[in-house]
Amino acid sequence: MGYKTDYARVHGLGAAGDGVHHWWMQRISSIALIPLTVLFVIPFGRALGSGYDAVLATYSNFGHALVAVLFFLVGFWHLAQGVQVVVEDYVPSKPLRIGLLLASNLLCGALAIAGTLAVATLLFRA
Repeated sequence: MGYKTDYARVHGLGAAGDGVHHWWMQRISSIALIPLTVLFVIPFGRALGSGYDAVLATYSNFGHALVAVLFFLVGFWHLAQGVQVVVEDYVPSKPLRIGLLLASNLLCGALAIAGTLAVATLLFRA
């Protein structure tokens, strides 16, 4: 029997001790995605439908390429965090939960790497 109250034992901690940190990281990534989405969609929309040369010209600019890479990295990180919350809340079986979390993290990481490599290929090809 300890001398701490129930509130003192759990203050600021989720079930695993990192719930508040995860919540803040989701909010920060969602706020970061607001300007990144606008800055990504405008040049992408201008180049859309104009052919490969227009896309190459757009993403040979370092600023547009950097925004696109940041958009992919933050976007897929935010997606992985969201999927983690859904899986942890709604999948009752622990082995299935672990498998789904591993698969979603691998998929989000692979898509972020693929997007980054695609933009890097366009940037360094020009």
